[in-house]
Amino acid sequence: MAEPLKNMYNKAFVENLAKALNASDKKFNQPQFIKAVLNSNWDGLELKARTIHISEQMHASLPYGYKAQIEILMPVAPNFNGFTATIFPTFVELFGLDEVEISLTALQEFTQYSTSEFAIRPFLAANPELIKVMYEWSKSDNHHVRRLASEGCRPLLPWAMKLHNYVADPSPIIPILDTLKNDQEDYVYRSVANNLNDISKHHPELVLELCGKWMNESKTTHWVAKHALRTLLKKGNQTAMQLFGFGSIASIKTNQFSLLNPKIAIGNSSTLEIGITNKGKTAKFRLEYAVGYLKKNGSHNEKVFQLRESEVKKGESLSFSKKVDFKDLSTRKHYVGAHYIALKINGIPVERVAFELT
Repeated sequence: MAEPLKNMYNKAFVENLAKALNASDKKFNQPQFIKAVLNSNWDGLELKARTIHISEQMHASLPYGYKAQIEILMPVAPNFNGFTATIFPTFVELFGLDEVEISLTALQEFTQYSTSEFAIRPFLAANPELIKVMYEWSKSDNHHVRRLASEGCRPLLPWAMKLHNYVADPSPIIPILDTLKNDQEDYVYRSVANNLNDISKHHPELVLELCGKWMNESKTTHWVAKHALRTLLKKGNQTAMQLFGFGSIASIKTNQFSLLNPKIAIGNSSTLEIGITNKGKTAKFRLEYAVGYLKKNGSHNEKVFQLRESEVKKGESLSFSKKVDFKDLSTRKHYVGAHYIALKINGIPVERVAFELT
């Protein structure tokens, strides 16, 4: 069994943190801090709760004003990295909302060792004008800060508070994304694509227009545009399809689309057989399959999976197989009953087979 993520925060981590805090503040009481963190509730705390708990104990153990606390934490943060170092941005999020200037400076520093993408969001929600600071960060020499400029203002960042202002009106975000769309670091331009994908869920026409303008500027912006439109492509949006050369499917003939087993036990898999022929001129085609998963309430939830993108010549045929699993996942529970799989070509359903999970 995999080690629980919460165990990234363990006794050794807490002791190392106490030592680093003492090096920055000689009055810092290491034993008292360690005891306060590893209290009787510690074992029951999950990952996020441990992050908050440690941040709260740092605050309690540094009996100074917020500015002085941040001055102590600044030389401590570089000793830590990865997710565990989010205790520092979390500290700012918990205790610095009323000290915006100090907090922004701290978040800009702390993001270089972990990420401040979650901690910046309450500041943006309380004061939308701070998007101007994010724009300045988008021009930083440090790629971690540039990524924060994009990732921090994503309207629908997973596991984070929704930024309702930018869900309703994403226009203040666009200058940041325009600045970063051709960034030399994939860590940064991937964030741009993810931000645009968020926006596309409420403002598809805006994202389609932007991607249409950007996609041929460079190899990077082409990748950004396609990744940004991934949700619209999976939904079969024909404007998005046409941007990437996926046009009419009138010339495509389906030779085969079948599932090996009409009845499949939950936890098992089956094989999907696909065969197509292009009767017309050479063209690009995007092949996907959509599984209609039966839900507990009796309705179906359709999830689309990509098979391949291919240029198919006139008279050419494609035949291939795809294994389809029906194991329960943390994100999906299967239910006994009628399901279906549909073949989609360029976003358009063309064939469908039914099967039963047992």
